[in-house]
Order: sequence, then structure tokens, then C-alpha cells
Amino acid sequence: MSTGPEQLLLELFAIFVAAKIIGELFERLRLPAVLGEIGAGILLGPYALKVIQPSESIESIAEIGAIFVLFSAGLETSPKDLIGVGRKSLMVAVAGVIVPFVLGFAYMELRGNGATESVFVGAAMVATSVGITARVLADLGVLQSRNARIIMGAAVFDDILGMLLLAVVAEFSSQGGIQWLHLGVVIAEAFTFALFMIFIAPHIVRRLHPGVEHLSTRDAPLIIALLLCLFLSWLSVKIGMAAIIGAFFAGLMFADYSPEWDLLPRVEGITQFLAPYFFFSVGARLDISLLTGNVLAAAAIISVLAIISKVIGCGLPLINQGWHTVFSVGVGMMPRGEVALIVALVGLNSKIVSQPTYAIIVVMTGITTLLAPPLLHYLFRAEVQAADSAAAH
Repeated sequence: MSTGPEQLLLELFAIFVAAKIIGELFERLRLPAVLGEIGAGILLGPYALKVIQPSESIESIAEIGAIFVLFSAGLETSPKDLIGVGRKSLMVAVAGVIVPFVLGFAYMELRGNGATESVFVGAAMVATSVGITARVLADLGVLQSRNARIIMGAAVFDDILGMLLLAVVAEFSSQGGIQWLHLGVVIAEAFTFALFMIFIAPHIVRRLHPGVEHLSTRDAPLIIALLLCLFLSWLSVKIGMAAIIGAFFAGLMFADYSPEWDLLPRVEGITQFLAPYFFFSVGARLDISLLTGNVLAAAAIISVLAIISKVIGCGLPLINQGWHTVFSVGVGMMPRGEVALIVALVGLNSKIVSQPTYAIIVVMTGITTLLAPPLLHYLFRAEVQAADSAAAH
């Protein structure tokens, strides 16, 4: 089979058309398009109808799609807003790491799995797929709402904590055991990066603002924003975090100047093209053939624990805000995604996680990912109506 540019172009065409058509069908059913795009990956991917087998090139494009989903979300999130909900977001994130990890680890231990394998399952249950939540909230037009800002802030902190936990898990799987010095360096780098990007980076953009205005390059603000998006995504990976964290912070840097420079509509055009490949890829990774008997039962229990643990862990720190906020934030933090799959793959490749346990993690990832969009659609209905009313006036 040809693997040249023509094959890649055909794959790009087939995935884009499939994702958009099924996404359109879901929108007509008043469901978020992202759900249809994930569904397209499940249906047409290598484990169901086997129509489309995403190549490594497609997977790379999917990762870039996730980066732009978060870059767009960052452009809609002012640093002042994130700082305003920072304390609540951090509380939500910490509780949303501890509760899922403890429940996942405890269940796998009771089931008779080894301690190290149980650690991997617990770690996979921790990470929120901020890309999926961001896309759903953006589709609903509610990213500016207070609950959405708490979710986005918490999801960023959650992913930072999740990446640190993944670093610990990776140390578990290494031959030499945990290297505490290396782990300490990763933790210090992660927190320094996050604090710098939230508190200092926006001031740097403010200083650059007059110079950018006088550049001769066409669309200079967009070019600089894209350069920083790619650079910070690379830097995030370099210091042991997910690329999507750097992309979100890059958007955050430029958020206050996005309306003036008309950044969001132009970045959104890039996102609309690339994002379907990410969501198709999330669906295409679900291997439904591994689900039999005990594995299916364990996957169902882990999925229920994954849902409850995020709703309780992330929601209860906000109990004084009312039950609507508890459920909105809890469900917003519920979908797992690329990070959970990365944890599963690290375990599988290091021969610590067995194929059945890998299937359990993948199913849990799929169920939480698929349930979150319609639940968010329902929980944010009041905010959607308020946004529509404001737009009408």
C-alpha cells in the first residue's frame, strides 16, 4: 500500500469528512459535535469497522489538533480571570487527583492486581482531558462563565499534577526505581513554569505590544502568537509536562489582546481544521474486542469509580457554591483522554500493565470521555440560554 503524500492526503480527507458529517448529525440531535467526532473514530477506526487506520502522521496531526484546541481556549481565558478563580481551581485540582487515585488503586488491589499495576490504573484515573472539556464549553459558548473558568483553571492544575504523577509512575517502571533528585527537578520545573506563565508572561506581552504594532510583517500579532504557541508546547514537553499545557498558557499570554488583534477568529479557523483529527484519534484508540466477562465487569466498575471520584473530588471543595456548581465542575473534570492513554501505554510497553488492565483503562477513558459532553450540555443549559439572550440584545 502506498505510504506517500497521496495516502496521507486521502487519510486526511476521509477522517475530516467522517468527523464532520457525524459531528453534524450529532449537532442536529442537539448534542455537541465533539461527541460525533469521537464516535466517528470509534465506528470507523481500526477496532470496529476498520475503514480508517490512523497512521503515525495522522496521530502527529491529532496531537497538533489538541494543542490548538487548548491554544484557542487560552485565548478566551484572561489571566486575571484565572487568578481570580486560582485558589478554588487549585483546591478542585488537588482533590480531583487524590480521590480518583485512591479509589482506582484500592479497587485494583482488592481485585488482586499487583501494587505497581494498581498504581498505573490510579494514575490513569487522575488526568482530566482538558482538550475535550475545552472544546465542549467552546461549542456551547460558555467559556467565559465562572464555572467554566474554574473548570479550565482546575483542568490546567490537574494536568500539571497529573504529569507529575506520570513522572512518578515512569520512575516506578524504570529499572533503577524512583530517582528522587530527578523527580524533584521535574516538580520544581513544572510549578515554576506555571507560575511564570500565569503571573509574569502577560506583562511581557504588554511590554511587546507597541513593538508588535509597528512590525511590517502581515498579521504580525498572529505570527508571534503562533510562534509562542509552538515554542511553549515544545518547552512543556521538555520539562516533563504535556504539550497542551504550554499551548493553553500561550493563549493565556495573548488573551487580553485577542480582541484588539482579532486573534481568536483566525486561530479558531486553524482549530476547526485540526481538532477533528484529535477527537477522531481519541475514538479510534478504543479496542472493543478486548471486552469480555471479568474485564468488562472490572471496566464498568472502574468507569463508575472514575465518574464518582471526579464529581466528588472536584465538586465537594465547591459545596458552598451550590449543587449546580458541584456537578458542573465535577462533570467538567470527568473526561479522561490522551494522558490516561499515555499512562496505559507506558505501563503496557514496560510490561507492568497487562493487556486486560490496558483494556480496562481504555474503556474507562472512553466512557468518561463520551459521557461528559451530553452531561455538560445539560448542566450548562442556563449559561447557554443567558449567552443567547445577551447575543440577541
